[in-house]
Amino acid sequence: MLRRGLIFFLLLLLTACHSGERIGSDKFSLQKSSFSDLSGWRNDDFYLFDKAIKNVCGALVKNPRQTLKSEHFEYSLSEYKNHCQRIAKINDKKDLKEYIENNFEPYAVIANGRTEGKFTSYYEANIRASYEKDNKYKYPIYGKPNDLVEVNLRDFDTNLPNQRLIGRVKNGKLVKYYTRQEIDKGLLDAPVVLWGDDDVDIFIMQIQGAAVATLPNGEEVRVGYAENNGHKFRGIGSILLEKKLIKPSEASMPKIRKWLKNNGNKAKASMLLNDRFIFHKIVDAEGPIGAMGLPLFAGRSMAVDRQYIPLGTMMWLETKAPDGSKINKMVMAEDVGSAIQGAIRGDYFWGHGEDALNEAGRMNSSGQYYILIPKGAEVKIYDR
Repeated sequence: MLRRGLIFFLLLLLTACHSGERIGSDKFSLQKSSFSDLSGWRNDDFYLFDKAIKNVCGALVKNPRQTLKSEHFEYSLSEYKNHCQRIAKINDKKDLKEYIENNFEPYAVIANGRTEGKFTSYYEANIRASYEKDNKYKYPIYGKPNDLVEVNLRDFDTNLPNQRLIGRVKNGKLVKYYTRQEIDKGLLDAPVVLWGDDDVDIFIMQIQGAAVATLPNGEEVRVGYAENNGHKFRGIGSILLEKKLIKPSEASMPKIRKWLKNNGNKAKASMLLNDRFIFHKIVDAEGPIGAMGLPLFAGRSMAVDRQYIPLGTMMWLETKAPDGSKINKMVMAEDVGSAIQGAIRGDYFWGHGEDALNEAGRMNSSGQYYILIPKGAEVKIYDR
């Protein structure tokens, strides 16, 4: 019965569904460049980048199903893997930088004829939580629901879009999963991984995707992303602006968090307007876990739109911090985000804690990036 219900649902999608949350598509192309074109290349000391690239390389070499392919272009994974095996043996950051310069070529990413795009930032939040519920720790942090079902259309027919759907089974049919408001009313079959002491901090943790939780005994555990409910994300800043509850000058994350903590019922009602809900899990890692299943490194990991940029790609980023200082450095494409859409669109991982919040919550910068591809590797672009 479930199988028939799923097939019926997929047939309906063929005749009545749109392409999801996306609106339009960037015209994508690459322009071969040189390291002399990279502003600040000589000044990057590769601090933490050596760890990021070695983690990614390890994952690429071990996983035979991994590809370096997006909807718009691909390049040779075998060439990349060969270099990864050599990179694993390089212990000095200067030698690593020299190896990359000698064996890779930068390609400027161009979208709709322009090299400039938008860059925001995210961080790993702090929360206080307990494994046990009491009068202080009373807000649930849910794990992945027991009744959540994931479907990819292309798994049923290669002619269908590569689109991931999340729902639950009701009367033998796949239906949308519960919204945030429905979950708040108790319509959820999911384990509670922790109990938090502040619903605003939990809400912000969901936006960021991860947090470090301090337990009552002082121990810290890392809370990572497990799944989402499949609904469209609606930013709390845009919600508060539309309702005229804050001014445009107050739309940074630090100021939004302060407003939410000071406005009780109004804050709760506003947070419930974001239908998207994130489920979490406890992880044992040196950083928050990104979409590749690897820990993220402050200033070296970035979320991208994998419709355009394959995860695992080395990139040179040129943008600015909130104070106007330059961010010119190597980063790894290791993560994704529902709001990160476009050929030149990145979410820069700032790091952990309050200082990271103050920076990440204010970042909204223009910039550009380059993809680093092994010399001689075959590159295929599907829509110049």
